[in-house]
Amino acid sequence: MNMKTLSILVVAILGISGRTALADSATWSQKVITPEIALKAAQAAKAACGKKGWQVSVAVTDPAGLPLVVLRDRYAGWHTLAAAEGKARTAASWRQSTGAVAARVNKADSAEQAIKNLPGVVMIGGGLPIESAGEMVGAIGVSGAPGGDNDDVCAKAGLDSVEGDLSF
Repeated sequence: MNMKTLSILVVAILGISGRTALADSATWSQKVITPEIALKAAQAAKAACGKKGWQVSVAVTDPAGLPLVVLRDRYAGWHTLAAAEGKARTAASWRQSTGAVAARVNKADSAEQAIKNLPGVVMIGGGLPIESAGEMVGAIGVSGAPGGDNDDVCAKAGLDSVEGDLSF
């Protein structure tokens, strides 16, 4: 092999490996709650509300806010489905509880007030992010209990039920 051919070969190899390194840095990976664990959390949240006589809907989403599991008690109103999904989506999007987001956004001088008008955003308690090892892996939303604080209680029961399953 002559020196010119060897030089071209080395440049070509470096170019390919450079593109591979660039491709690697242009992507990311994320852990996501499984549908089985999402169902377990949803069932526990629904059961916690049921013990108090509250008919609710529960939604568990992936970190992007897309539903993995949605459950509704037999007598929960139709609006609770949309509200539960919206709470989970909102918690996923802002990566914090919907109660915390609502408290900040609803202040009279908040520059963020406009987000209340975004389609699908729900600004009341009942939505919580689901975290594992410091990373958000999903979100849960509950709707139908008397008030967002009570929805939070049931959502927290759902999180508590899968805490041991989320230790990656």
